Amino acid sequence: MLQRRARMLKQVRKFFDDRGFIEVQTPCLSADTVVDVHLDPPTLPSRQLDIPAVDLPPELFLQTSPEFAMKRLLVAGATAIYQIAPAFRAGERGPLHNPEFTMLEWYRVGDSAAAAMDLLDEFSQHSLGSQPCRRLSYREAFAQYEGFDPIDAPLPVVKAAAEKWDAALAASLGDDRDALLDVLLSLSLQPRMSAAAPVILSGYPLSQAALAQPSAADPATAERFEWFAQGVELGNGYGELLDADVLAQRAEANNRARQAAGRRPLPVGSQLEAAMRQGLPACSGVAVGFDRLLMVATAARRIDEVQTFPIERA
Repeated sequence: MLQRRARMLKQVRKFFDDRGFIEVQTPCLSADTVVDVHLDPPTLPSRQLDIPAVDLPPELFLQTSPEFAMKRLLVAGATAIYQIAPAFRAGERGPLHNPEFTMLEWYRVGDSAAAAMDLLDEFSQHSLGSQPCRRLSYREAFAQYEGFDPIDAPLPVVKAAAEKWDAALAASLGDDRDALLDVLLSLSLQPRMSAAAPVILSGYPLSQAALAQPSAADPATAERFEWFAQGVELGNGYGELLDADVLAQRAEANNRARQAAGRRPLPVGSQLEAAMRQGLPACSGVAVGFDRLLMVATAARRIDEVQTFPIERA
């Protein structure tokens, strides 16, 4: 597996190098972190660094993704960049999860979401040796596999559909529409829609936009898309949000949701927000779980099979 992993890393670098991207490195430790409802970044007390002459916040965050720093590079003038970096997420362990994993992430200035999906399709064929990706919108996928429009359907319809797949889980989620839709995506759609060929699913509900732009074509949706193969979520991409005020508003809303779920709030103001106020150029980006990509490429069943030392043996 060491040799297979090394070959895949070379293939990835060649793919992006051949297309004019520059490989970059950004810090694993930062005062900033992505504010996501479901992601918990591990922390390090700044005092443990033992550099009292440097003005640091009380704690630093191991990055759940290099997204914030890479976008700051775009503001500074970079145009096409990629990174293969360690990423960290607390509370995640299972067949597809390890608290430390490898993230492949790329951004290109001037790319629309459609152009980013085309590049992702190219990358899918290059890395998996597969046929072109099937393209589906979020609305189309739910209509095909569950028989309703996920954005316009009444909440009782969504709840009833989720209960058919996992009644206890659906009941625990109450009236959280997005969480119920996630249950259906994970249990119903994912395994079926990507069994024969990789799929790029686009047009997620605006309530699930994360850091994606609202869609001009369908205001109820966002320019967010995901990549699936063999039932596994491999990547997540956006036509990137450019408005710093909206970034702050979404972070505040995510913190309220985090606190309601018993999670700690995360810092809202960030160096990315400050950079975006200078002007983030129109761009799109994609984040791919490299370990999962290697799992699909080698038919591995657990992430442990493609990592050198998972957390229990690190």
